Amino acid sequence: MHGWPTEAGLPYALCMHLLIIEDDAETAAYLVNGLQESGHAAQHAGDGPTGLQAAQAARYDALVVDRMLPGLDGLSLVRKLRDAGNTTPVLFLTALADVDDRVMGLQSGGDDYLAKPFAFAELLARLAAIVRRHGAPEPAMQIKVADLEMDRLKRSVKRAGQPIALQAREFRLLEYLMLHAGQTVTRAMLLEQVWGYHFDPQTNVIDVHLSRLRTKIDKHSVQPLIHTVRGTGYRLGESPP
Repeated sequence: MHGWPTEAGLPYALCMHLLIIEDDAETAAYLVNGLQESGHAAQHAGDGPTGLQAAQAARYDALVVDRMLPGLDGLSLVRKLRDAGNTTPVLFLTALADVDDRVMGLQSGGDDYLAKPFAFAELLARLAAIVRRHGAPEPAMQIKVADLEMDRLKRSVKRAGQPIALQAREFRLLEYLMLHAGQTVTRAMLLEQVWGYHFDPQTNVIDVHLSRLRTKIDKHSVQPLIHTVRGTGYRLGESPP
């Protein structure tokens, strides 16, 4: 594992204070070094009891928790935190990738779940997302990016004042992109948040819908708003990534 992206290449303005609870020394070193290189503060705990104590002793923006930890497994650790009233966002990072494992992680109090092996860019994107969700107010019902406008109550979209007819899934996809305008969203995030999949169905469903959405949103405009971030995902904004 090597070659993590830095802040200059990714749209994360906030500096996060993170605790990594991971017993594999190589993975832990990779995570801590990568996060620090990306402008964040990261501490490490190598087992469940130490991680629980550290999470209770200091305030963190988010925790990255392995499922299989010595002394106290990740699920039990997070349950203990939640039972004690600790609401710090938790990203489970684990080799247990089955749907049932993901469901158990979320039901135990986790906010997101990323399976190993993973892309560092996606880890950063997911951490930034759960931190924003934890502290951000409810998004406005009307969203505007450049000359693109969406009314979430009326389920209507306009560009440069001209109405755009969208199918239900296209509307949900555009809504998610607009709510995260200026940020890179990964394919996995879109599958989970727009389609409700916690696994990759190995289809081109995202490509098909993005192509249709681009045709409707960008076809008749000089300034494209939907951009592909090569190897990572997509971004909605006035300028390309």
